[in-house]
Amino acid sequence: MKRPLALSRGKVAAMFIDLQEEHRRDKRYLVDGYEAILANVARLQKVVRRNGVPAFHCAYIVDLEAHARPFHPVEANGKSAFSAKGDPLTAICAEVGPDSSETLIIKNEASAFGLSSPIDALRASGIEWLVVAGVWTEACVDATVKDAINLGLRVLLVKDACGSGQAAMHQTGILNLANRLYGGAVVDTDAACRLLDGETAAAWQLEGSVPLRYTFANASELYGEL
Repeated sequence: MKRPLALSRGKVAAMFIDLQEEHRRDKRYLVDGYEAILANVARLQKVVRRNGVPAFHCAYIVDLEAHARPFHPVEANGKSAFSAKGDPLTAICAEVGPDSSETLIIKNEASAFGLSSPIDALRASGIEWLVVAGVWTEACVDATVKDAINLGLRVLLVKDACGSGQAAMHQTGILNLANRLYGGAVVDTDAACRLLDGETAAAWQLEGSVPLRYTFANASELYGEL
């Protein structure tokens, strides 16, 4: 259900997940609509910086020598099949990269709250809400959002600033998160920018548990209503 929402200044941080070059340049890992997603993220970042909101940027870089994974897909040379350490395509896209005052998290797992977790810094700053954008929706975004909730953060999930390999993967990923977004909300980029500017905006907020019983036929429609 959509209800008015406002965020308290000084209680909000933003996290941008895995917005790396491989998702627009490696044909195996292209994100559907990636340029539009990057444009929405750039809009969010402009508002974040204007309002002095702490920002965290994640880059997924898989180092199998440091952290062995017995079933991880690898190339013939033994390196990770995606996001491999040393691959220039792991670089964050320049138009949405961190500035000098923002935190870069290099992670070797799906969630941003793994070994390099920023939770202590967020708690020390009194952060209550985490604005989340990035890729892939059903993978690293999903893992990060669920961990953030378990750590006591409210998540503002910006649906059109996230993406995946296909629209169906993304939309069902957002619906699955919305069904369990305890304490949080789903918005689009326009609403997120208004909220970051200190305004009140309509946001989809969870009532009860698992209210979105979607089907193959209506998933896209329900996504659009969030």
